[in-house]
Amino acid sequence: MRTSVAIIGAGPAGLLLGHLLRAEGIACVVVERQTRARVESRIRAGVLETVTTDLLRRLGLAERLDAEGLIESGFNLANDEALIRVDVTKLTGRHVTVYGQTEVTRDLIAAAPSRDLDIVFEASEVALHDVDGDAPFVTYAKDGALQRIDADFIAGCDGFHGPSRKAIPAARVREFERVYPFGWLGILADVPPCHDELIYANGAKGFALASMRSPTRSRYYIQVPTTERVEDWPATRLWDELEARFAPLAQRAVVRGDPLEISIAPLRSYVFETMRHGRLFLAGDAAHIVPPTGAKGLNLAASDIAYLSTALIAHYARGDETLLTGYEAKALARIWKAERFSWYLTKLMHRFPEDGAFERRMQIAELDYVAQSAAMQTVIAENYVGLPL
Repeated sequence: MRTSVAIIGAGPAGLLLGHLLRAEGIACVVVERQTRARVESRIRAGVLETVTTDLLRRLGLAERLDAEGLIESGFNLANDEALIRVDVTKLTGRHVTVYGQTEVTRDLIAAAPSRDLDIVFEASEVALHDVDGDAPFVTYAKDGALQRIDADFIAGCDGFHGPSRKAIPAARVREFERVYPFGWLGILADVPPCHDELIYANGAKGFALASMRSPTRSRYYIQVPTTERVEDWPATRLWDELEARFAPLAQRAVVRGDPLEISIAPLRSYVFETMRHGRLFLAGDAAHIVPPTGAKGLNLAASDIAYLSTALIAHYARGDETLLTGYEAKALARIWKAERFSWYLTKLMHRFPEDGAFERRMQIAELDYVAQSAAMQTVIAENYVGLPL
């Protein structure tokens, strides 16, 4: 098979890139190792910046987003039992939209046939070849046969564990990592949220988050040590903990329900700065991971794709290589700012096991400053709603 751009990974990054390229008549193929059902069932973040919603609207794929998405004009930081509301719309004139990443993925996959976007699911043994030459290609196994895709470029949108990043020689690698000494224990259930807006809470037992996916579906998290196991947290115990933490903060009581999912997510900050090697370009989680504090993961992937799609379109439309050459630097400038904000909120809202009384006093002082300062709230709101491209 021959195509212009081979895209590895059918998450939101790869699917958005595929749709944007096909909208301009550029040939591309998306290769995904998982089944369609598995891809569409992966539960991820649910807060979308305008950079993400603008791309969906540009593609004409925002019908369900507009019908079901929840407009969020503010969110809350809590220090023990003191609630600090950050009025994002008042401070920035913008808002974010609560709409699950699962739903974004489903919308993009459902629209693929009518947009002539070819997605190959269940592609095993995916490998990238000659990425630093003029004729890169991808191989994979499908239905017992080895397949090959020759391309002008390869876009690695295959997440942290995919093969794309591993195709870059060790001598070219520039990477940075901060692993946090705790994880987020989360529960998803079809119950109404306890508050109309998200609450990021820093309490005596550490971080907790009350969020929602819809008026009838809630997502809660609590901070737990990395040694904890899901088996140690039956739903009853987790609901008890959530009731205790949010009773002093929320508008309504925490409603219990059968969990759709209970999981523990480790937290890390990670940047792989080598986002281009030859004709291979990385985007999304293949190049960077942020703590979920601040909801930047999907939105950073979308900004990568905004830059990369524009660069590829310029190459095919005008033979202009400038944006491809500058892709890495432009993407990294925004990535590091988002990493900084996620790191800042993580430090501010979690209890670190190595911290003592001094560090706790610093958190209290910082949160008090946020509560009293419109300027500080504006800084937080600008970062939360998403910095401009």
